[in-house]
Amino acid sequence: MLNLRGLKRAILGIPIATKHAHHERLPKRFGLPVFASDTLSSVAYASEEIMLVLVIAGPIALSYLLPVSMWLAVLMAIVAFSYYQTIHAYPNGGGTYLVSTENLGSGAGKVAGAALLIDYVLTVAVSISSGVSAIVSMYPPAQHSAVAIGVGAVTLITLVNLRGAKESGIAFAIPTYTFVFMVLALVATCLVKGVGEPHHAPDPAKFDEPLHALTAFVFLRAFAASCTALTGTEAIADGVQAFRPPEAKNASQTLIMMVVLLLMMFIGLSWSAQHYGIVPLHPTEPGFKTVVAQLAEKMWGIGPGFYALQIATALILFLAANTAFADFPRLSSFIAKDGYLPRQLTSLGDRLVFNNGIVTLAVLAVALIIGYHADTHSLIPLYAMGVFISFTLSQAGMTVKWYRSGVRNWKMIVSGVGTITTFTVMVILLVTKWSEGAWIIVVALAVILFVFARIRKHYDYLAGAMALAPTDQPGNPNMTVLLLVPRVHRGILQAIGYARQLAHDCRALHVTLDPASVSEVKHSWSTYAGDLPLVILESPYRSLTEPILQYVDQTLEESPETMITVIVPQAVPKYPWHSFLHSNVAERLKKELGSRKNVVITNVRYFLP
Repeated sequence: MLNLRGLKRAILGIPIATKHAHHERLPKRFGLPVFASDTLSSVAYASEEIMLVLVIAGPIALSYLLPVSMWLAVLMAIVAFSYYQTIHAYPNGGGTYLVSTENLGSGAGKVAGAALLIDYVLTVAVSISSGVSAIVSMYPPAQHSAVAIGVGAVTLITLVNLRGAKESGIAFAIPTYTFVFMVLALVATCLVKGVGEPHHAPDPAKFDEPLHALTAFVFLRAFAASCTALTGTEAIADGVQAFRPPEAKNASQTLIMMVVLLLMMFIGLSWSAQHYGIVPLHPTEPGFKTVVAQLAEKMWGIGPGFYALQIATALILFLAANTAFADFPRLSSFIAKDGYLPRQLTSLGDRLVFNNGIVTLAVLAVALIIGYHADTHSLIPLYAMGVFISFTLSQAGMTVKWYRSGVRNWKMIVSGVGTITTFTVMVILLVTKWSEGAWIIVVALAVILFVFARIRKHYDYLAGAMALAPTDQPGNPNMTVLLLVPRVHRGILQAIGYARQLAHDCRALHVTLDPASVSEVKHSWSTYAGDLPLVILESPYRSLTEPILQYVDQTLEESPETMITVIVPQAVPKYPWHSFLHSNVAERLKKELGSRKNVVITNVRYFLP
């Protein structure tokens, strides 16, 4: 028979012993898809987001796609190199949160942690919604089921992650490497066909009148839109301990591989889109195709190559959410250890992953996908703001660390330049995206920081209230035992014997709904347990629980310092479906009595044949 425990093991796998944790560590080939899928997948929409901003200034503006992309490449190199230093400076992981807390104080650490938590939720929502867009590009009727597809994808990724880090790495490796291969193949095809070929001007028929002059503000907005490509860069630094030994070396090499692949794909796609005159389409337009899909159609036609790339794109965009699933639970556990989040987030599950953090992330991401109808372009303005707040604090923290430790050389200079650069980008994002929804992130950040403060205050108060004083001694209270007797039968004989052993003040309680049955109950009781007093409780409103609760409250009122142990006999049916044939009064009683002071509930189960 497959019970609930068996079903759980069938879905999530058998528990893994703590001593086998080292077997769950990731080699570089699996670490890349687990921690870099978010960053690598951003090439599927990063160039397109730049183009969607530039296009408002007319066809000529699209010729600046490559320069804007090069600005981003420089920023990526600065940020990545700084995180390379962070990995070696903090080989035990913790990344941005630990760096900010240790070097800038707990306030900065909380801001960095809160910003990253927000961005990880958005990472899942944006990645999944982008994957849905890729499916819609390939099969337009799927637009009507966009939200359902997105929710289903989050559910599947959640289940895979609950099975453990190693299994998620194996499951996601093939789609990730397939996507990288297909994009590089597309870029190579574009380069080979484009060499010596004149530049293709965008089709003027696809443009309305320019909505905006080509000003510096347009370039800043385009650059801000491209910054989504940097999200997830910090994940490897946060998850160093997930790699096999030597952890720091393997993590830093994985970071280098990620950056090289990202820049090759991103710059290649931007050049190709600009060279071939691709014009971005809005998802609501008839015949919508993403920029990557348009390039694939132009190079390969609607054939196997086109469909292979679209499937690979959809898969990696779905799996890009895995970066957040790998890092959100880990970051949550660090913050929870410091007392700013519920301590349940520090607990490892059967498969040596933070189950509570994984489920929390899934619920929040699903709420965003439903709330924004799985529309990538509605979610993008909220994206990247949080990650650049954390980038800035991380770079500033490393600058302070090098200064304090006396390492005032090129390392400190790189971190300082990174701080100024990422802070500048953060301001650009805030200004250019404020009216599009960036203010929501500021409000969310304030709310999370308030929650952090309240949770920490609660834990600090409890620590003080529960601290032992030198004069404290264990109590020796009087005890009263109340044995609940639904009726006298073989099943409660063990409960009667157990009750006798607990205290001299032992009483049995029987709630009667039918006065005619009382005499039979009294007779049976006198036969099998006549030495224990039997209290008959009448129930004028036919409730089995209310008279018992009133009796317990009355007893507590008479003797406030007395400990009351309520023994609740409970039937355990042979088959789970038999539970529908028996009343569930015991569970209701336990729930009601559990909120009362000085009341202990004890279950004595008897098993039905």
